[in-house]
Amino acid sequence: MRAVLSLRTWRASATPGQIVLALSILAFLMLFLVIPVATVIYVAFTERGTGSFTLINFYDFFASELFVRSLWNSIWVSLMTVVVASVIALPLAYLTTRFEFRGALLVQTLGFLPLVMPPFVGAVAMQLLFGRNGTFNLLLDEHFGFKIPFMEGLWGVIFVQALHYFPFILVNLSVALRAIDRSMEESAQNLGASGFRLFRRIVLPLAMPGYVAGSTLVFVKVFDDLATPLLLNVKDMLAPQAYLRVSSIGIADPMGYVISVMLIICSVLAVWLSTLSLRNKDYATTQRGGGGLAQRKLGSGEAVVAYGVVIFLLLLVLAPHFGLLILSFATVWSFSPLPDGFTLVHYTRVFGDSWVYIKNTLIYASLAAGIDVVLGVAIAYLVLRTKLIGRHWLDWLATASLAVPGVVLGIGYLRTFYNVTLPDGSPLASFWIIIVLALAIRRVPYALRACFSALQQISISLEEAAENLGATKTRTMRRVVLPLMMGGVLAGFVTSFATAAVELSATLMLVQSNDDAPLAYGIYVYMQSAAGRGAGAALGVVAVVFVGLCAFISHLVVERSQRSKGLDS
Repeated sequence: MRAVLSLRTWRASATPGQIVLALSILAFLMLFLVIPVATVIYVAFTERGTGSFTLINFYDFFASELFVRSLWNSIWVSLMTVVVASVIALPLAYLTTRFEFRGALLVQTLGFLPLVMPPFVGAVAMQLLFGRNGTFNLLLDEHFGFKIPFMEGLWGVIFVQALHYFPFILVNLSVALRAIDRSMEESAQNLGASGFRLFRRIVLPLAMPGYVAGSTLVFVKVFDDLATPLLLNVKDMLAPQAYLRVSSIGIADPMGYVISVMLIICSVLAVWLSTLSLRNKDYATTQRGGGGLAQRKLGSGEAVVAYGVVIFLLLLVLAPHFGLLILSFATVWSFSPLPDGFTLVHYTRVFGDSWVYIKNTLIYASLAAGIDVVLGVAIAYLVLRTKLIGRHWLDWLATASLAVPGVVLGIGYLRTFYNVTLPDGSPLASFWIIIVLALAIRRVPYALRACFSALQQISISLEEAAENLGATKTRTMRRVVLPLMMGGVLAGFVTSFATAAVELSATLMLVQSNDDAPLAYGIYVYMQSAAGRGAGAALGVVAVVFVGLCAFISHLVVERSQRSKGLDS
């Protein structure tokens, strides 16, 4: 009886079309997110051959010295990357928000550039610049007689990852610092606090939500990264071990699934701990529009130190870009501070032999981004414009893909769809559309948040006016809502497109043929050998320009949308 009443209530709370739409989205997310991840978890807890429940696989995991070391190495690398990234981001965020700093916008913009380049692309360039026989150490050895092991082992991974992911902390912390009510700072100063004590006791605690959000993103991203450790020949970490077990032994090996479950547990645990650290604490300001931190002028001595620190940090974080650009034009670059000569042959090779990578990326990223914006618009509409019971679960389920590492999703797709055959007898997991679906699932939250933001800014009275004039809900959505949302939709499309274009963790597991490989896979293959690194660097420059243009277009779209809304209002 309760079930019947519940079903009637559900039907009464939404139209049949909305129910069908919600069920379609739920079916898609279940098929391409929940079931693959659940399959990974199921296999990890079942005995091979019998299919019965067992914990022996996890016992074997913790009994293996290699896997335990890989677990602790992954945690250590992720934590230390957060520390090193904080050392870079904190001065840049604080100096550009706390002081009247000329060029603050330029610093923030340049500080965001590392995210444009995938971390594994810059790993080889960083080896050439800071490796044992890289430019910096060769000059250091020549003039001072010693070398610094920047790129040795785990520290090399930490160094590369910190330079790449620190913008997550920079952006979130800068926003948090600007939101602090300056009256709180002034009150602390009136009570005698100043200098570092003021920063430590007042400013940083109030900005902690932004810092924790950025740090959590860094931790999860580093924990998930597969290609950077592999390119630096560091294999005793969880993500590389999961990939190596599946690629060398096969998808029937349960240990790859156990490692995947450990990746999921650690990622979810990191997000939960970050939320727990901010619970029962009040970070609200006493008034809205407090103006942010009171900016003061730098003294002449302070200015020299501040600009020196900022210039040094920017040169450091942009070093991978410079190294990649030089490598893309280099003939031979080995055991010397600079290449022996320069050539355009690598770009000729890229636009000749490697055009298939670029073509596939355009197709895959466009389709994935299209799927994402369709899902984003539909979920945003159901959550914000209907009374459908359980609609928020669609939002939570779609956003949950952020906590699923790419290598886990790739393994889940292999296990789930490998036994599903196409009409020609080949497994569905080898079909290129599976790569598109993996890219789309990984990027749904990006488009979803953009569509949410766009729809929240549209007054529901506009839709009511259209319906009062006789328009159906479908026509209102098509003729009124979607045009007004177009700025957010396009921004979500470009963001999903740009990030999908350089995704490797999932695609590395799913690419079965070189003809189906995207750009990121091509760069990884080239970078595996010294002979192909020039072409890989050229392809990497293409990827950086590609993603950079997408980010720029996204910025223009959002800016134009905001300007048009301002004029309309």
